[in-house]
Amino acid sequence: MIKFLNALPLCAALCVLAPVSAFAQTTAESQLSLGEDADEVGKPYTREVTEDWEMRCIRVEEGEEPCQMYQMMDDGQGAPVAEISVFRLPEGGKAVAGATLIVPLETSLTDQLRISIDGDKARRYPFAFCNPIGCYVRLGLTAEDIASFKRGNAATITIVPALAPDQKVDLDLSLKGFTASFDAVSVVEQ
Repeated sequence: MIKFLNALPLCAALCVLAPVSAFAQTTAESQLSLGEDADEVGKPYTREVTEDWEMRCIRVEEGEEPCQMYQMMDDGQGAPVAEISVFRLPEGGKAVAGATLIVPLETSLTDQLRISIDGDKARRYPFAFCNPIGCYVRLGLTAEDIASFKRGNAATITIVPALAPDQKVDLDLSLKGFTASFDAVSVVEQ
């Protein structure tokens, strides 16, 4: 009987705390979000990867999603240094495609950016502007430029550091998958 009387307060405490514990759990749960599907319209995503090129697209409610080819270039040790996006342009102009390259801040802007395909003669492009992300080059690509990219194995992007103007930084741009990606990329309407 004494054991029963000693156990009685424990049972009473459990009976009192059990509803409180259930109430606390219900209250806490009512304050927690279980999440819901987010509206993905306007969000970029990688639709596919073709060898060394990503196809980056923007989700739209209906119709064809605008897509650009994309590649990140690194310093040879895996650290990202620059990136390029390539897109098609509507027919009728001298440029059949456009590209945007972003390189690090503190790049010498007066030395311009150079692109060489498979060691051929480099073409020079001016910088358009810089912002906190980096310095931008916006270039037009002719049908001949695109044909060179399609035939090539690798391109070399050359920039000059502003703090070391006597040095050049060569970045490797792989052209593996360029043809298949370019043939699938969207035309940017103006």
